[in-house]
Amino acid sequence: MTRLVILDFDGTLADTQPLIVRSLKGTIAELGLSSRTEEECVSIIGLPLKECFVQLLGVDEFMANRCSEVYRRLFDEYNHPGTVMLFPGVEETIREMHRRSLKLAICSSRAHATLDRFVRTFNFEKMVQAVVSSDDVLHGKPHPDPALRALELTDCRPEEALVVGDATFDILMGRAAGCRTCGVTYGNQSASQLREAGADWLIDNFEELLNIIK
Repeated sequence: MTRLVILDFDGTLADTQPLIVRSLKGTIAELGLSSRTEEECVSIIGLPLKECFVQLLGVDEFMANRCSEVYRRLFDEYNHPGTVMLFPGVEETIREMHRRSLKLAICSSRAHATLDRFVRTFNFEKMVQAVVSSDDVLHGKPHPDPALRALELTDCRPEEALVVGDATFDILMGRAAGCRTCGVTYGNQSASQLREAGADWLIDNFEELLNIIK
């Protein structure tokens, strides 16, 4: 029986891809680093920010930290009100899960500053019992730490939890934590990638989640 639904944010609840890609490309250009395609930028969405630049550019820790600083500044500059929107059906489905007394957690590779801001923007505070950011764990996705932290905060067992995400990093995190997993196919990675990562279910729109946890 599902008591807890652990939700990714970027690419699962909200369409942040254009903003993230613009911020990544802006960071690379400002620092004079080798350009990357949109597809290459999309492929690392979901990893902790510093790890994104290590994977994307092959830089050392010093430059990864520098990239992260520039990225955060540009992200805030580009993130005007209305830039990031929820995917269709997300708000209604979250409200329905809350109505059913399911515990909800958001696990993201974002820092608390921007993650908490998005939670407030979309009025999720009263419906979400736990918010886990990259600041809260030693190891980010795909390590199980974020999911394990969500389980701890909500007093749930792994077999009672369902991890929902758009990236292989989410699925691998959930499986490593002993949770069931559901991949959404409308986000940053493909259905075949999610399937290969071992997702227990795949859904094409967020409302289908209610059929899994009923």
